[in-house]
Amino acid sequence: MKHIITSVMYFGSFMEERYFIMEEKREINRVDYHANSVIVVCDTQQSFQAEVENVSPLGMGVRVPADAPELLHQDIIIVAETLIMYATVNRVEKKEDGTSFVGISAKKFTPDVLQYLFERIQ
Repeated sequence: MKHIITSVMYFGSFMEERYFIMEEKREINRVDYHANSVIVVCDTQQSFQAEVENVSPLGMGVRVPADAPELLHQDIIIVAETLIMYATVNRVEKKEDGTSFVGISAKKFTPDVLQYLFERIQ
């Protein structure tokens, strides 16, 4: 991401305006992280197994089976080994083998979602 920064310098009665382009060096990339997982679709409570392929603090890439429900724009809860994430599915790519690769973006837990989780943790 690039940002344009304006700098104004005064030299007595002379003013000079300069423009600088600063490039953002920080990125939040996903890293490979392969783990079995369980996905719960919030609206229907339907659950199924999937495989996490990569993860970041802001989302995950997950491979779901061919018989998984339609997930695009659905809110889900995903549990993968030591991780749990409340997220929205923002991308679905069908693969040749019938599975789909879904991209999910993390959401903040709401009180309703937390209540749902605590009621089902035993």
